[in-house]
Amino acid sequence: MSLLSEERKQHILIQLDTIGKVRVISLAEQLQVSNETIRRDLFVLEEEGRLKRVYGGAIKVQYDEGEPPYQQRQILNYEAKKTIGYRAVDLIQDGNTIYMDTGTTIHELARSLKDKKRITVITNSLTVANLLTESLSQALFSGRVIILGGEISPEQQSVNGYLPQEMLKNLYVDKAFVSVGGISIETGISDYDMNDSVITRMAISKAKEVIILVDYSKISIQAFCHIAPLELIDVVVCEKEHPKAWAQELDMKGITWITANAIIE
Repeated sequence: MSLLSEERKQHILIQLDTIGKVRVISLAEQLQVSNETIRRDLFVLEEEGRLKRVYGGAIKVQYDEGEPPYQQRQILNYEAKKTIGYRAVDLIQDGNTIYMDTGTTIHELARSLKDKKRITVITNSLTVANLLTESLSQALFSGRVIILGGEISPEQQSVNGYLPQEMLKNLYVDKAFVSVGGISIETGISDYDMNDSVITRMAISKAKEVIILVDYSKISIQAFCHIAPLELIDVVVCEKEHPKAWAQELDMKGITWITANAIIE
């Protein structure tokens, strides 16, 4: 079973997602490659922040130290996020009420929101609210923006706490657009920030349709805070196809996977 580099790495991540740890010798035997080839794959995956190498193999990444600040996350995998956001706009129809969370991929969705009419956007993201307010002033789309009130988190550029939860209790949305820190067949969707995760979880419960925007670096990653199981997800938008091993599970759970094509400018 000789596989290409990307296929090998995906196999490694799926193994990690399932059992939490992988060994170089076992992987080399499974994939019919040398131990050195597996070590190189593990090195690359560690550089990408997708696992931690240990003696004889690798383990899942530990997220006790949290994630990079918002401004740093904006430049990570930027082209993929831009492509995903651009594609996800097609899922918004005139007259929709939508929720946008605090993820940097959601920021690209907000940047791409144009030529839509009577759109209501609810968000707890300061950057999304500012961007959409500017778009409204330029008549790039028509509608209104509602920002949830509460305590401001400078690190996440978001609003969280008790007050936005109380606001969300009285609101319903057609679609919730959510950007996550990780998506896993075993554990569903997860993120790094506990406060934002609570808001996202509630927004999902108020939505008719839940749409996850995620770049491929988040596949088979389990972040610190659980948000929701896969059963609550309707659509995933990613810049790459889903792992082949996920096909049956996605089909069983009725999840549509949309592969966003690169933007041609």
